[in-house]
Amino acid sequence: MSRLAGKVALITGAASKPGLGNSTALRFAQEGARLVITDINEEGLKACEQEIRDAGGEVVAWRQDVTAESDWQETLDRTIESWGKLDILVNNAGIAVLRMVDVMTPAEFEKQMAVNMTSVFLGTRKAIPLMRKNGSGSIINLSSIAGLVGIPGASAYAASKGGVRLFSKTVALECARENIRCNSVHPGVIWTNIQQDAIRDNPEQYEIINASIPMGRMGDPEDVANCILFLASDEARYITGAEFVVDGGMTAQ
Repeated sequence: MSRLAGKVALITGAASKPGLGNSTALRFAQEGARLVITDINEEGLKACEQEIRDAGGEVVAWRQDVTAESDWQETLDRTIESWGKLDILVNNAGIAVLRMVDVMTPAEFEKQMAVNMTSVFLGTRKAIPLMRKNGSGSIINLSSIAGLVGIPGASAYAASKGGVRLFSKTVALECARENIRCNSVHPGVIWTNIQQDAIRDNPEQYEIINASIPMGRMGDPEDVANCILFLASDEARYITGAEFVVDGGMTAQ
């Protein structure tokens, strides 16, 4: 298929499998995008790169610390050297520092904000001038249902993801006349590596979590990847400043 044929996409946090960035990279490749994938986990990143190449996709990969402005500059310079342009940016890299607010340290809070929020700002501000040269672009920022509703023990995570939500809307308004779209995606409980590790440590939570989801099950990374794919494609050409919830109905309750 070719929903992204001729487009160049940068996806951060693509190493973890199963994971949102990894699944998004694979879907984009299936739809004809030329890819740049980055992560700090070089082993997982190489595996993702090889899987895409083995399937006939076009991809380059390298290590990137998304909290470092210098890494962003290098990544976008290398993107232009590799593919000549940038059409799509998926700000996916993120971490979850889960602590009750009275025991969270300032250092933990700052790290959460740096990885989940500041990185989105750094990447977006560097990507917009490149998209401006194309006359269009799509920026998709990964938020969370924690950016929509309160979740105990997730104060810093929620603050970062809530920031991503409103940052995305503001960017959308600033760039709308230039045909550069910006939207946020809000996953619920998705069966990623992070979730599997949490369940492994607390197996009794598996059924409890599933019971709390109206659809009765956790989502698959592909469910989120398909939403991101839609927003990256020209099918979403009139959608900007919107938030897309992929949560099996959790926030509808």
